[in-house]
Amino acid sequence: MDIQSNIILISGPTASGKSNFAIKLAKKLNGEIINADSMQVYKQLNILTSRPSKKFEKKIKHHLFGFVNVSRTFSTGEWLKLSKKKIKEIIVKKKIPIIVGGTGLYFKSLVEGMAVIPNIPMKIRNNIRELQKKEGQKKFYKRLLKLDPSVKNKFDKNDVQRSIRAYEVIKFTRKSLYQWINKTKKQSNQNNFIKIYIDYPRKDLLLRIFKRADEMIKEGAIEEVNNFRKLNISNDKSASKIIGIKELGMYLDKKITLDEARELLVIRTRQYAKRQITWFRGKMTDWSKINPKNLKAVLKKINKS
Repeated sequence: MDIQSNIILISGPTASGKSNFAIKLAKKLNGEIINADSMQVYKQLNILTSRPSKKFEKKIKHHLFGFVNVSRTFSTGEWLKLSKKKIKEIIVKKKIPIIVGGTGLYFKSLVEGMAVIPNIPMKIRNNIRELQKKEGQKKFYKRLLKLDPSVKNKFDKNDVQRSIRAYEVIKFTRKSLYQWINKTKKQSNQNNFIKIYIDYPRKDLLLRIFKRADEMIKEGAIEEVNNFRKLNISNDKSASKIIGIKELGMYLDKKITLDEARELLVIRTRQYAKRQITWFRGKMTDWSKINPKNLKAVLKKINKS
């Protein structure tokens, strides 16, 4: 296979150094980087989402970073459409697309395709959102399970966005969201994907998480949270769930000390990393586990593809 036909996917848990590794790889292979992190798409939260610095973005072309306003929700379907467009543009330039991030659903949609679900009228969608707000997530999720028992254990029961999506699909189409998903056909040439998972020993990853929390605070995360709060973004928006907003917000409200806020930030980041690792083990079994220090092994694998 011509190396130019490859699409390189780089995933891994938060704080595993995916971005820096992707930049090193892009330099070696004449590549361009496409974001596959659902939180790094937002404009106003560079520090909390650990977006690559402008210095790196000048050296290597980056796509789909910091272009969505925090006031709106950005869907996997939107990302898939844009990422496919960027992949084609990069290949036309005879460069290699390097897609990097920690959002498993983005990679899954690219590799396996997405379910084609009929458009749901906005009136129905708005009514369901109002119902969720009125009842609260706990009651709303129980209502969803009665309508569609197949959603059980498919996602976190506290995930408002996915609960609403599953509810509106079953309500309007009379079919489960997962019936639609199971009908999906793979649209991409699977031979083109080189799938790399950044694998750090647990102890090393924990140390990196601690270090990142300290660096975020030093770089101005508190001010970033303060500015975000001034925008009065609704709690049900995806950006409001970014790790650090709640924790540093409690510090700004003088409810906890800065040390306590840092500790909570570390705990939530560890929990998130654990969920990402669990996703990888269950959904990404054909990915190659790579130590990010071993760039030569990755280049060797790519050249053999």
